[in-house]
Formats: sequence, C-alpha cells, structure tokens
Amino acid sequence: MNGHSAVILMVDDNEADVCLVQEALKHSRLSNQLQVVGDGVEAMKYLRHEDPYASRPRPDLILLDMNMPRKDGRAVLEEIRADPALRRLPVIVMTSSRAEEDVIRSYDLGANAYVVKPVDLPELIRAIRLLQEFWLEIVTLP
Repeated sequence: MNGHSAVILMVDDNEADVCLVQEALKHSRLSNQLQVVGDGVEAMKYLRHEDPYASRPRPDLILLDMNMPRKDGRAVLEEIRADPALRRLPVIVMTSSRAEEDVIRSYDLGANAYVVKPVDLPELIRAIRLLQEFWLEIVTLP
C-alpha cells in the first residue's frame, strides 16, 4: 500500500465477528488500521466524514455485512455505488448467507467480491490474508 498502513472499514453489528476479524488481522504481514461501525447508517456517516467520523481516514477496503439494523448492507452498497466520491472503493461483502439470491443481488449492486464468513479462526485468518494480499498488495486501486 505504498508504504502506509491499510485502512479497513468493517461494517458489522456482530461483536463476535468483529473480534474474529481483529484477531485474524493480527496475523497479517501488512500494517492495518481497522475501523469498525455497527450498522449502515454509521457506515455512511463514516464514509462521508460526518460527525463523529469527520477526522477518520478514508478506507482502502470495506468489509460489509449484509444483515444489520437500521440500514442493511444492500442499501449501503447501493449508496456507495451511487456516490461519485465513493463508488471506486472496493467493497467486499462478508456475510453468513450462502443464499444464491444474496450473492446475485450483491454483485448486481456492485460488490467487488462476496465471501461467506468462515466459522473457525484458522479459516477466517486464511480468508482475511487472501483478501488483503489481493486487494491491498496485488491490485492497483485509484
């Protein structure tokens, strides 16, 4: 990431999933800065630098859960892709749903990838490592 730490915005209301991702990131070779918000309303405030997120860094990557209170991941993804200032941000849907309609809908809304959350820590560590390698080391982002 050109010498700076990667900023990852995790949008998820499940504390256990957040803790697992935090643990998985500890095993990364990259320097990471994980920012966490618990629902879609807070995610959009964060991305638009509204209070209380005005001074927070722009994320390099977004990990987005689909099923959350107040505003779900589908609505967030739709808003991100409709906003010229945000539409180029890579959004990885990380959810527990394996439903084909959720996969199709996520890609139709502009998700860059759809990942079913692994249930055990070793698999989650592997998934996070692979996502980081691809999105933060291999591809060139705007």
